[in-house]
Amino acid sequence: MYQPTISLPDEFTGRRALVTGGSRGMGAAIAQRLLDGGAAVVTSARSASDTTPKSSRFVAGDLRTEAGAREMVEQAVRTLGGLDILVHAAGASRVFMGGPATIPDDEWQDSLDINFLSAVRTVGAALPALRESGAGAAIVTITTGVAKAPQAPVLHYAAAKAALATYSRGMAKVLAPAGIRINNLTPGPVDTPGGIEVLQTIADAMGAPLADLAKNVPLGRFGDARDIAEAAAFLVSARSQWITGADIDINGGQ
Repeated sequence: MYQPTISLPDEFTGRRALVTGGSRGMGAAIAQRLLDGGAAVVTSARSASDTTPKSSRFVAGDLRTEAGAREMVEQAVRTLGGLDILVHAAGASRVFMGGPATIPDDEWQDSLDINFLSAVRTVGAALPALRESGAGAAIVTITTGVAKAPQAPVLHYAAAKAALATYSRGMAKVLAPAGIRINNLTPGPVDTPGGIEVLQTIADAMGAPLADLAKNVPLGRFGDARDIAEAAAFLVSARSQWITGADIDINGGQ
């Protein structure tokens, strides 16, 4: 069971954050954690949901195109009056239990667009505002454990997210002279709507209850979205001011 941590209520006061994929799951939890720390937050996704943090300001955007990403970022920066923090949590995956041979070509392209190129587009569009930040700008990208331990039914997703991790590590050196830090988080199986849907599909194909998959996690449970949010909050805070180019596993020891 997730145990709440102690939030620092003024840790992010005066800071302006954009969280993509912020309408639900890990993105929504990250946005709420930043709000709890005093940040002004814009959340973005194709549409809001009932789990989108109410205190955030929502900007709709489709990151599958360069124009969509640019328009979303520009609107977010106008809404916030600048940008100090970018958390890219957007991502999606569909499961193909027949393996790579059954994954259509357009599914590979769509996975690259939403799980990798969306980050390239969003970071690129946000850089002018981040360079102007006087608060020590920080970026966090979210990948997945299967990027390091690929599984055949989601190989397209794993490959795209592996590219994202490589991109983040490379950009860390590019952006360091400007004082902009970028780090990557690699979650294991997390109890979010999208995560559970994928896990349930795999469990059903195995003829096993979902709870059996959780037994593979040494700490005995799936992650909570707030576990990821705490790590993201640390990486965009002044507490991590000498950390950039890191790729941190958050997986219960799996």
